[in-house]
Amino acid sequence: MIQGSTELVAIVGSPIAQVKSPENFNRWFADHQQNVGMLAIDLAHSALDEFVQTLRGWQNLRGCVVTVPYKQLLAGRLDSVSERSAALRSVNVIRREADGRLVGDIVDGDGFLNAARQQGFDPEGKKALVIGTGGVGSAIAYALCEAGARHLVISDLDPARVETLRGLLSTAFAHTRISAKPTSLADFDLVVNASPVGMSATDDDGPLPLPAALMDTLNATTHVADVVTHPAVTPLLAFARRRGCPVQTGPQMARAQLGNLGHFMGVTPLDI
Repeated sequence: MIQGSTELVAIVGSPIAQVKSPENFNRWFADHQQNVGMLAIDLAHSALDEFVQTLRGWQNLRGCVVTVPYKQLLAGRLDSVSERSAALRSVNVIRREADGRLVGDIVDGDGFLNAARQQGFDPEGKKALVIGTGGVGSAIAYALCEAGARHLVISDLDPARVETLRGLLSTAFAHTRISAKPTSLADFDLVVNASPVGMSATDDDGPLPLPAALMDTLNATTHVADVVTHPAVTPLLAFARRRGCPVQTGPQMARAQLGNLGHFMGVTPLDI
């Protein structure tokens, strides 16, 4: 129960109804007798600047998780960010310091790798495809390169965004080959949908993030992951399961980065 003495964290985005962080965090706080609670904030774009100023003065707020569409919009409004956030120009978590300063990081990539490794997938030396170059897709691509992926392929409907991310990663990670526009999925070890395609789909035959002809080349040994949290089994994951692929869901990733988010905000240990 939230009381006057309760310390708060928040998650901000729009829409917000699909996010899993409030139930995950609040369950952990309750199970560990912590007087902390998470609030979900569906924020209008027009209120973004005022919201940042409110965060600075919100004295019982420890921090804020950031989701779509504000990961990139908030990165330039903070007092400081991590090296990877600066490179990607994106944040998904903010810590409010005691003096009101706002510090940001992006741990989507850490959460994705946590979930993958929990299922026995190690990206070192592997070939991976990341679909989507927004905040979460860029963070996953960056983390895969950090973890030693041999070859990373990027796909997005916006060619300019692909080339921007490709250039950034090629400069930062000389050991990883970075390319675009996959022509077959047959030799990929990992395929990740980091786009909104499949969100709120009502059946297994909903939209897929790649053309059908390309999807038909998917190998049964490929680890297939989706960042979409609702539904948990997206049309992509349903398709992958039918082909015999191991799959990783959005809720699994959300749960796997709980400690990264909470630790940055100062409300949980890193390993939870």
